[in-house]
Amino acid sequence: MTDLKSDYPRATNLAEILKALAHPVRLMLVAILCEEKKNVGELAEMLNLSQAIVSQQLRILRMCGLAETQRESGFAVYSLKEPQLKNLIACLQSCQTDSK
Repeated sequence: MTDLKSDYPRATNLAEILKALAHPVRLMLVAILCEEKKNVGELAEMLNLSQAIVSQQLRILRMCGLAETQRESGFAVYSLKEPQLKNLIACLQSCQTDSK
């Protein structure tokens, strides 16, 4: 793997991942999916949001290659496509600051 300091295409790709995560709902969805697969209804209930909003944010995560779906018992079940996101989420959770 090349050094990020000198690899502009890689830095560009990683910036796109960070842009995809730069929305509170998408970040929360990824944090949930780090732990287990869920369908839209389960995710909507966990986040207290409509299924339409959750579906829209999941579509963005799928388009960016961060999440994927598979059919289980007639439901589209979402999971992480990029397992290294678990490390990023863990890092972000340890970097929490109070900005109030």
